[in-house]
Order: sequence, then structure tokens, then C-alpha cells
Amino acid sequence: MDGAMTTLLRTVNPIPFSFRTPIRPSISTRVATRSNPSIVVSRLPSPSNPQEKKVLVPLGMGTEEIEAVILANVLRRAGAEVTLASVEKELEVLCSSGIRLVADACISKCADQMFDLVALPGGMPGSVHLRDCEALQNITTKQAEENRLYGAISAAPAVVLVPWGLHKMKKITCHPAFKDKLPTFRQVQENVQVSEVMTTSRGPGTAFQFALSFVEQLFGLAIAQEIGNSLLMQIEGGRGRIKEFNEVAWSCDHTPRVLLPVANGSEEIEVVVLADVLRRARVDVVVVSIEKQQQIVGSKKIKIIADKCISDASKLTYDLIIFPGGVDGSERLSKSRILMKLLKEHAEAGKVFGATHSSVPILEKKGLLKGKVVSTDPSNRGQLWGSVDEAEVIIDGNLITGKGLATIMDLSLSIVRKLFGPDRTRCLATGLVFDYS
Repeated sequence: MDGAMTTLLRTVNPIPFSFRTPIRPSISTRVATRSNPSIVVSRLPSPSNPQEKKVLVPLGMGTEEIEAVILANVLRRAGAEVTLASVEKELEVLCSSGIRLVADACISKCADQMFDLVALPGGMPGSVHLRDCEALQNITTKQAEENRLYGAISAAPAVVLVPWGLHKMKKITCHPAFKDKLPTFRQVQENVQVSEVMTTSRGPGTAFQFALSFVEQLFGLAIAQEIGNSLLMQIEGGRGRIKEFNEVAWSCDHTPRVLLPVANGSEEIEVVVLADVLRRARVDVVVVSIEKQQQIVGSKKIKIIADKCISDASKLTYDLIIFPGGVDGSERLSKSRILMKLLKEHAEAGKVFGATHSSVPILEKKGLLKGKVVSTDPSNRGQLWGSVDEAEVIIDGNLITGKGLATIMDLSLSIVRKLFGPDRTRCLATGLVFDYS
């Protein structure tokens, strides 16, 4: 791949997440994000038996962390046994936007196993590393030959499946930056294309749809609907995705620095999307562990290595502090004395702060929501005393809150818009294959 193509993908590549209409049955598997059709099916195989399914999600240096984490998280929610496998020499993998994931196994340990699904995340140069892994090629080729499910997203359909010859006689889609590498007569522009046992998708912004299409194929429509609802992917229209009250400027004359605290039990989808998208916008994001070690284990057992521990991170100053959700993680964050002291001083200085999902009540308990309008997961309303709006994201002065999970991309891009304006935000959203309007 030439340098210009790499630059394009890294500049505009980073997730639409919410479903706007209910998931319909099989050829029904047509789901809509925003107003666009998301999944097109050609000869979809019948769902497998409702037993535990084994799924392989490989990781390589430069893999797109949003896609990898959403695949693993969503499929684990559905009950699948997901193995994150490193194609590198080590289990620790540095992803495309600087998130460090720790795989469950090396790919060599998976060579003799049988999987119900092999799903390849994209990203560059991660897709090249996957393509050049002989063990992964053998596993995926065998998967196709034995008529078991496989798929790829973003750059991976063009960079991996096409060179391996696993796309033949099937309709295929990929990230727009790589469409010239697909056969023209089989190429489609759908967000998700299911063609027999092969499923392909376009980018981080379609990763939820991609993952949920596998949930339906493995476990059936009812489970897919249940998981989609739990992720807040099925949002009723007519109430506004993003609302702003008491508008103030967030811009600054230096590179903004953001503190993103994490703990065991933090919602890894929210952590990764926030870090990835903000870093693409050239924000200095510091992922900070409040645990005794830098590695934390997320809500769906995905292992993430933070940039710093809280004791070191507390020596820095920040322009914004944003709390990810995850019920257990939020509770642990709220018990960190160093973090709570940082938050108190930050808010008293009039700086920007926020929270999503189950962490919004932390701000309430610290008295930081007085007179504010907020958004949060519906399950948290009993813990909040002030005004709660139905929008996915609420900006009220120097406060930003959101429902979390499948709405986290809207919140991330809203931060970008407030810091840098609409032009950079639209550029990022385009590369995400995400409708941010």
C-alpha cells in the first residue's frame, strides 16, 4: 500500500454505532444505521445450533483497536468463546491508535482448533501483518473450505481476503480507501455484506453492525435483538442524538490533553473508542490505570495496558477528564482518592469534564451536576437528582455526558467538534464510515 493511502486511512479511518430500526429476520437481517441500509444478505446460512460457539479474532501490530474490541466484546455478550490471538511474537499488541491490547493466545496455539467463526479486524499496518501470517491464512482457508463462517472489516477484505483468494464468487465490501483493490464486478457499497459464509464490512463505524450480523448468524435473530438493545443500538428516532445547553467555547491554544481513567471492569468499548477517535484528532490522550498495575481487565475480559498509573498521571495537568462506563469499573474509579482529588480540582478550575454510561452517577455524588442537564444510561436515572434528557449526548457548558456503549462515537466526535470545529469532525466521521451530522 502506498504512503498516500496509509495517510488517508489513518487520518479519516477511525465507529457509527447505533441502529435506527429494529433488526428484521434473516434476509431481514437488513438493519439500518441512521438512514442507510446496513446489512445486505445474499444466501445467508441458517443460524448454528444455540450452543457455545468458538470465535477467533486475530491481532497484529497496527490492528484497528475499535474493530477488534467491538468484535470480541459483542460476541462475548452473546455467549461466544472468543479468542483474541496475536500473530506477533508477543501477546502484547500495539494497535493502530496506540492502544495496547494483550491477546489471550498466540496464533500458533490456535492452529489445530476448530472455530465457528474467524473474524478479521482491519487497520494498517495490522491487515498486512494478518495477511503475512501463514498460520492465520491456513486457519481461515480451512474455515472457508469447510463452509464455516469467516469475515473481515475495513482494510482486511482487500488486503487479506483478496490476496488469499477467499473472496471469489462472492459480493464484497471494504473501507472506501481500499475499494480500488476489490474486483469491480463483485464490489458493493453496503455497510455489511453477507455472502454465503463470508461477511465483510466497511470500517470502525460499521463495526457494531458487523459484529451483530455474526451474532444473528451464530445464535439467531432473538439473541441479536437482545444484544443490540443492551448495547443501545436500537434508538427510537425523533428525540435528537446530540443536544447542547449553555454553550461555551472549549478551544485552547495548545494540544489538548485528556485524562481517560480506567479500572478493572471498565467498559472496553468506551475506553477504546474515546482514545482512538480523540488521538486521530491529534489530542494527547493519556489512558490512566487506577489499579496497582498498568494492565486492566475490562468488563468483557479484554486486557488493556494503560499509558500510566494514576500516581504518575496525577503530576500532569489536563484540559478534559472523561470517565468511561462499566458498572464494576465505575465503582472502582469512584473509590480512587487520587482520581477524585484530581477531578475536584479540575472542576473547580472551570475545566471541561464528563462521563458516560454508568460513570455519570460519579459526578452526581461529587456534586458536579447541580443545575446541569445530563444524558445517561436509563438504568442510572434513579441515582440522579437533576434533569436527565433523552438525547444520546448532552453538552451543558463545560460538561459532557452520554448514554455510552453504542452511542460512544457520537460523544467522542462531539468532543472533537467542541475542541477543533466541524471540519475536522466531518473528516474523521467520513473515515469512520459514520454519519455525524
